[in-house]
Amino acid sequence: MGEIETRLLEHPAIRESVVLDVDGPLGKVLAAYLVPRSATQDHEALRDEVKSHLKSSLPDYMVPTHLVLLEAMPLTPNGKLDRKALPAPDVSLAQQDYLAPQTEMEQQLATIWADVLKVERVGITDNFFELGGHSLLATQVVTRAQKRLQRNVPLRAMFEFNTVQALAQHLESLGGAQVDEQKFDRLADLMAELEGL
Repeated sequence: MGEIETRLLEHPAIRESVVLDVDGPLGKVLAAYLVPRSATQDHEALRDEVKSHLKSSLPDYMVPTHLVLLEAMPLTPNGKLDRKALPAPDVSLAQQDYLAPQTEMEQQLATIWADVLKVERVGITDNFFELGGHSLLATQVVTRAQKRLQRNVPLRAMFEFNTVQALAQHLESLGGAQVDEQKFDRLADLMAELEGL
């Protein structure tokens, strides 16, 4: 978390930052609480700017799912950060700019992502990790996609192409590489074991 906070403080518009694990619908996700240098700055534009800044210097899984802008950090009577007084992140902000799936592949992938992430809908430009995804959920997406699409979906592709649009384009560029049934069965068995934990 220290590295993420350091990157946040490198942004010229940020005066204070703290990054915490918070409970999301799928488990713990990262939330960054930020105090901007200027209270008059457009919050939505600042969020986008800070996200871009973080994405340029950190891997996607380290970019906080939520950026919460505050006027000041809440403090205890002793002058320390009052973590309990920090507001819960607004989950609706993570899916503000919804773009509907256009192609059959995008529709299939968006449905799979929505099921795995337990969200109502997934747009083609929504980032898997910003919606609360992590490596175990990526494995579930790969398993379901291979079964539904009947084609190879490499796990690393979920990390390299982390929007529905990018993943669909990547898979279409690979052509119809059929799934190896034996590998698929092994992966399905592994997923069943993981889901049973």
